[in-house]
Amino acid sequence: MSEFVEGFDTMSRVAPAVSIFGSARTNSDDPYYGLAEQLAAELVRRKFAVLTGGGPGIMEAANKGAAEAGGESIGLNIFLPTEQSANAYQTVTLDFRYFFCRKVMFVKYAVAFVCFPGGFGTMDEFFESMTLIQTNKTERFPVILVGREFWSPLIDWVRKHQLDEHAYVSPEDMDLFEITDDIAWAANHIKEQYDKHIADASTAARLAEDLTAEGTYTGRQPRRATTRGTYEDLAR
Repeated sequence: MSEFVEGFDTMSRVAPAVSIFGSARTNSDDPYYGLAEQLAAELVRRKFAVLTGGGPGIMEAANKGAAEAGGESIGLNIFLPTEQSANAYQTVTLDFRYFFCRKVMFVKYAVAFVCFPGGFGTMDEFFESMTLIQTNKTERFPVILVGREFWSPLIDWVRKHQLDEHAYVSPEDMDLFEITDDIAWAANHIKEQYDKHIADASTAARLAEDLTAEGTYTGRQPRRATTRGTYEDLAR
């Protein structure tokens, strides 16, 4: 509970943020490190804060780009058995013992997700965003995958096996994200979508009415089967 309270209190005072994900194992001489640094600086110039997991690699690059551009550079650090090395470019720092508390902050305070190449954690954040948007549990927000060479094989697999062969996802689900190598386009796209979103007064009113503390919609209570094999509306 204390992690939620501290997180909500601190994050409520920062600018609209963009969550940037990617591998902690990315070296500073890796091209994606430079691209993450560049993107963070571009986002700061468009008045966004940059939100990362606070560690090395892509997270460090994004925090560095934001801090050196004079913006808010937020790190959500995590306690790990092997001890995460927090990067030195955070202007706002929060520490979490629990992944689920930390993930709430990534979703609640971000207006967009950007995923650079990474491992299981990066995949987790990407597919979580897909789940939230696909189920209408949250308003649709930009999700951008940077690195066509890295991401295209995964998306090809999703299209072939989950969409075409088994119909586990719908054709429109393939439009919930963008893949690019163009950093300027990514920053401009996020800004355009954000401006469009806040200009929609009806959206703002709807959000205010039906949001949970984690920033997702309350939704409808699940229907449960009765002994007769039918469903009763428990909300009635």
